[in-house]
Amino acid sequence: MSISLKKIVSVLNASWLGLKNETEIENISIDSRSLQNSPSTLFFAIVGANNDAHNYIEDLISIGVQNFVVQYVPEGLEEKANFILVQNSLKALQQFAVFYRNKFEFPVIGLTGSNGKTIVKEWLNFLLSPDFNVIRSPKSYNSQVGVPLSIVAINEKHNLGIFEAGISTTAEMQHLEKVIQPTIGVLTNIGSSHDEGFASIEEKIQEKLQLFDHAEILIYQKNKLVDPFIKPSSKTFSWSFEDQNADVYIYNKEIVNLETVIYYNYGGAKSHFKIPFVDRASIENAISCMMVLLYLKYDSAIIQARMGLLFPVEMRLKVKNGINNCTLVDDSYSSDFQSLKIALDFLESQKQFQNKTVILSDIFQSGLVNEELYERVSQLIISNNVNRVIGIGDTISDFKDKFANCITYNNTAEFIADFEHIDFSNETILVKGARSFQFEEIVALLEEKTHETVLEINLNAISYNLNFFKSKLKPGVKIMVMVKAFGYGNGGLEIANLLEHHNVDYLGVAFADEGISLKHGGIKTPIMVLNPENTSFGAIIQHQLEPEIYCLKGLHAFLKIAKQKNLKDFPIHIKIDTGMHRLGFEVDTIPELIATLKGNNTVKVKSILSHLATSDDPLQRDFAVSQINLFEELSSQIVRELAINPIRHILNTSGISNFPDNQFNMVRLGIGLYGVSNDPKEQKYLETVGTLKSVISQVRVIQAGESVGYGRKFVANRVTRVATIPIGYADGISRGLGNGVGYINVKDQKARILGNVCMDMIMVDVTEIDCTEGDSVIVFGDKPTVSYIAKKLNTIPYEILTSISQRVKRVFYR
Repeated sequence: MSISLKKIVSVLNASWLGLKNETEIENISIDSRSLQNSPSTLFFAIVGANNDAHNYIEDLISIGVQNFVVQYVPEGLEEKANFILVQNSLKALQQFAVFYRNKFEFPVIGLTGSNGKTIVKEWLNFLLSPDFNVIRSPKSYNSQVGVPLSIVAINEKHNLGIFEAGISTTAEMQHLEKVIQPTIGVLTNIGSSHDEGFASIEEKIQEKLQLFDHAEILIYQKNKLVDPFIKPSSKTFSWSFEDQNADVYIYNKEIVNLETVIYYNYGGAKSHFKIPFVDRASIENAISCMMVLLYLKYDSAIIQARMGLLFPVEMRLKVKNGINNCTLVDDSYSSDFQSLKIALDFLESQKQFQNKTVILSDIFQSGLVNEELYERVSQLIISNNVNRVIGIGDTISDFKDKFANCITYNNTAEFIADFEHIDFSNETILVKGARSFQFEEIVALLEEKTHETVLEINLNAISYNLNFFKSKLKPGVKIMVMVKAFGYGNGGLEIANLLEHHNVDYLGVAFADEGISLKHGGIKTPIMVLNPENTSFGAIIQHQLEPEIYCLKGLHAFLKIAKQKNLKDFPIHIKIDTGMHRLGFEVDTIPELIATLKGNNTVKVKSILSHLATSDDPLQRDFAVSQINLFEELSSQIVRELAINPIRHILNTSGISNFPDNQFNMVRLGIGLYGVSNDPKEQKYLETVGTLKSVISQVRVIQAGESVGYGRKFVANRVTRVATIPIGYADGISRGLGNGVGYINVKDQKARILGNVCMDMIMVDVTEIDCTEGDSVIVFGDKPTVSYIAKKLNTIPYEILTSISQRVKRVFYR
């Protein structure tokens, strides 16, 4: 891309305020945090429900970004950069993408549906890339913002596009259709995902079909629900398991040795192909891909050969603990220029270590000649402050000189042979490689060795839940997020890094050592210590943490040490007891509190807070209101008599939802961030963050009368298949779930826990479940949920989450 600002102003029909409109734009950005922003970047300042990117323009100017599409020019910046003024910056981004898309004429496959879009996209890329130079959506860039960013990555060497479009409500697809302009449409499975944005399934189908309004062909599974909404003028190419009138009739499928042979009739000719999957979703996705190949006139021999090589698609960037105190970012299944940019941005969000290493394979499908491609890759590496590059592949080895501190190997085997001679320690390592390089072997070498039970943390879900609660806040209200107790069991530092990336105002921890650990991990966001012990005040000051002060004894102790250290305006937070009766200054101590602080310049009251005892209980709303009223009275007294203007906050997660008129200056988000709400109506809008997974270690068959586990608490009354799972009460599984109280999810079916929970194992009933040793199981996640387990144990979800042992490996992914 190389387009002048003057041309873009014309395309957007916008106003111009700036220094130089002949500047050439080389790339587009919407993320102020990306280290890839540069003087040739055009930054679109998107205004969303929870964020306004105009707030970051001054910071971007300070690092050299000069070109902005804005809805308004922030005060004081009028003469400091180039501004293109538009009414709506998101619509302007889409409008620019339409202009850019119109510069290219080649086949474009547009994908939409409820499920399977990304998998079909990746499989089509694999199937068609031997014959085309393919540009495709990176990862799941299928939103109102993601689609335009995908489109502007096209270059002159591409001759086939594959883009997915996702929507969550009405009146969205019409915008994406104009941007993608698909010539070939593929409708994948229609299911219940994102139903909440539509009045009915029929409304959702109508909305999704708008993507194909001008497509040459619509490829889809013939469906009585979909057929009535397809326009009579639309040309279709359909398939079906049941309707022989479909263009392609799937008349049989056979499962043999964990593979499926699919038999089909097309135009009176019978043929078949084999795929290495047996589940229905993969079968349907594979048929969608086969239909595209048929439409493009591939012969059956090529279809058979390529379909048999399909592979599981890993759609997630994973963060894992590595050897020698390293953090490992696993993106070992693809290597293209666009996904490299995304992976490097993600690498920057993981700030545990100053040193960063990238292990990178040859890059494919860039559409660029190698000289230009690796020059651009080099610039990406430099802009992201990567300390070391390990290149693997013949091509990247030829361009070794473009990278500082770079070693290369011709293939993965050479790297593995030399592995013991390479030092990996105290750094973050991005592993980014094409499938053919089998970088999963490198990941296995670098990953910390632990047992097979893992807690998978969905970072996207955390971002989603954060934004959900942010959307409830009034303008200007700050947000503090609780990361105490190891991030409610999910992982403190990793989640704190993500929250810092989202510019939250405060992080909250219970004790000083938690805050110190975050500071050692590089966290710069202010950290409030909610339960500081007097003995920790020295460490709190040393590490620039901010203590909550809740009693006169603690206040005098802190002031004494602050005076000894000659501190001035050190931030503290005053807690008032309004009825929780746990910690806080009581009403009769407020006058002495004020007298002690008046005229004292060693500390500064940064905030005044209290805590609601019944914010989640509608039956005790009056008590919560009385707490809020008392907080208003006492905090106002402190503010008035000390002549200060601190932040005030009393609302926790349930308070945010139940008392929206009492947000004061800040709210504190806790368990809601992790996808748990006490309100069933609100719960359906939150996304599951943590999924506790394990595997089946062994399966055995016992006869009627035989028992399982300690104490023979379970005795079979029939022939029973028993699976043993390597997780027990030492991992945080309550013994109360034993003896049939709880279950785990095996192949999407309930497997009751048999007998007592052991220290390291549980046994479950899989008599009716087709499973085998090595199969994955879910202990909690979407099903069963932590709320369900808590109810069974007569406790709260907090206890379930925070009980998961530190010996359970955490895997973070996007």
